[in-house]
Amino acid sequence: MARAVFYGAISLDGYLADKEDRLEWLYHQEGGELVPYEKFYQTIDYTIMGRRTYEVGKRDAGSEVFYPEKKNYVFSHSAIEVDDNIQVVNEDPVEFIKKLPSDKTVWVVGGGALLKPVIEAGLIEEWWIQLVPILLGEGVPLFLPQTNQQKFQLLETEQFGQFAQLHLKK
Repeated sequence: MARAVFYGAISLDGYLADKEDRLEWLYHQEGGELVPYEKFYQTIDYTIMGRRTYEVGKRDAGSEVFYPEKKNYVFSHSAIEVDDNIQVVNEDPVEFIKKLPSDKTVWVVGGGALLKPVIEAGLIEEWWIQLVPILLGEGVPLFLPQTNQQKFQLLETEQFGQFAQLHLKK
C-alpha cells in the first residue's frame, strides 16, 4: 500500500473553499507564495481527488494541466471529461490506495467526501495543513463527520506570512 498524505490550506473555521466553491479568499492572503509547496510536491508519486475538487481546480486553473509529471486519478461515479494525464476511477478510494505500490506516496488532494473514508480507514500517515486566519462562515469543509476518533502527533508548526502550517503524523 502506498503512503497516503494530505497537503492543503483551510480557513480558520475548517473550509477548503467558500460556499460557491471559490478559492479567492485563499489566493489573496499574504505569504501564500512562501508556503513550501514545491518541496512537498517533489515527494509525491500520485494524486487522487474527487470529481468536485477536479472540476473546481480545472475552472480556476484554466488551460493549465494538473500535475503533469505525476500519475493522477479522479474519483467519480459518473462519466466526466478530464485532461489526458488524468484517469477517472469509479471504485472505493480505500481499496484503490491499498493497491498502490508500497514504495510510492499518494497525495489525497480532496475534498471532504473523498477524504472521509480514507481518514476513517486510518490511511493518511502525514498531514500538512495550512491555516489561514479568515472565517468563511460556510463552505466546503475539509472534515466531514467521522465515525471514529483519531489522534495525531504534532511534528512541527511553521509560519509563512499569514499562513500557519501544521505538520502532523499518525
